Amino acid sequence: MISQGKMKRKYAALVPLAAILTACSGIQRDPPIQIWWDMKRQAKFRTEGETGLFADGRNTRPIPEDTVARGSQFENTPYYTGLLDNGMYIGRMPVEITPELLHQGELRFNTYCSPCHDRTGSGRGIVPTRWPAWQPSNLTEQRVVDFADGDIFNVITNGRRTMPPYRFQIVTADRWAIIAYVRLLQRAAHGTVQDLPEAQRAALQ
Repeated sequence: MISQGKMKRKYAALVPLAAILTACSGIQRDPPIQIWWDMKRQAKFRTEGETGLFADGRNTRPIPEDTVARGSQFENTPYYTGLLDNGMYIGRMPVEITPELLHQGELRFNTYCSPCHDRTGSGRGIVPTRWPAWQPSNLTEQRVVDFADGDIFNVITNGRRTMPPYRFQIVTADRWAIIAYVRLLQRAAHGTVQDLPEAQRAALQ
């Protein structure tokens, strides 16, 4: 049998262990003794009751003027939504098409769109080549040619079917630039000699 002295020594050895285990809780002590801090205690500034980092006593800076939360829009207009007041897609893009806009659209298209749609918009980019189950749309086919500009804007912004949304990667102005460039690719794919100026038609003949 175990002697009474050995029993006392055994239970006495358990006391420090029990103290350590109970110290992990915030009920017994304030502040508690913590063996593993994890993220329970960390250096930070609170909004009340202490001097701030800045001369005005604040710990953070005021929100800059015209700041808009991600996912919000400056205005509920066709430029930011691609939609009319009646909820229909806008037919024509609300920005002027210029050589600079087309160049910007080409840069953004080649960066974000060509991996799937390739640089001609035919849908034979590197992604479907490596992963045949992923078949992007041919942007030059008549079905897409007939899309309203606002519809294409919505696809870029929110995605559709297997295409993910790009609203966080591509700013609003660049989305319209991409649409202008896509229209240029469509015009090139469906163009005929009759689309050329008369002087250039004569040169071809």
